[in-house]
Amino acid sequence: MTLDLLRRNPIVAVLRAPTAEVALSTVDALVAGGVTAIEVTYSTPDAAGVIREVARRHGAGVYLGAGTITTPEQAAEAAEAGAQFLVSPGSVPRIAAAMHATGCVTMLGALTPTEVMVAQDLGADVVKVFPASLGGPAYLRALRGPFPNAVLMPTGGVNAGNLAEWFAAGAIAVGAGGDLVSSAAMASGDWLAITASARAFVAARA
Repeated sequence: MTLDLLRRNPIVAVLRAPTAEVALSTVDALVAGGVTAIEVTYSTPDAAGVIREVARRHGAGVYLGAGTITTPEQAAEAAEAGAQFLVSPGSVPRIAAAMHATGCVTMLGALTPTEVMVAQDLGADVVKVFPASLGGPAYLRALRGPFPNAVLMPTGGVNAGNLAEWFAAGAIAVGAGGDLVSSAAMASGDWLAITASARAFVAARA
């Protein structure tokens, strides 16, 4: 699968919302702020329904994916709902095979060099370096030594203040959760705060 859409939408919002309704309002707020790559995680209630509705509302205006894929059934369901990329926190052969079978961009999780090798061996289009907060941009840069051609997307520990460092270290994209999508803002329905956060991330990437 082509990675052009990921390169054009390199800030991926990792969405873990308490309800489907909050998830949809959060996506609207993120898109209003310029963050248009959305990963709806399976820790969000009715994740497939959220993906389907986001696809209906925003169409080609978003690069839409599903995250925390831990079963083959989730991979198939998310793809059917309209996901364009699938993200797993680890690299398990049967789950990777199910993700590939959908035709979606496959992102497999890894942290150590051995895990990066496993993810690549399983055919990952993108290696999700998670939790990237443990090593920071310097760790991502170190991985570039043995894996100069790996397509790396750090997730965890990414904020507007260090965003440029991650890209300078060799990230094709970044996954941002709580630092982009505040759980407090979601809980209180402060959509303007989420939009402002999205704008700060976009400005940091410019």
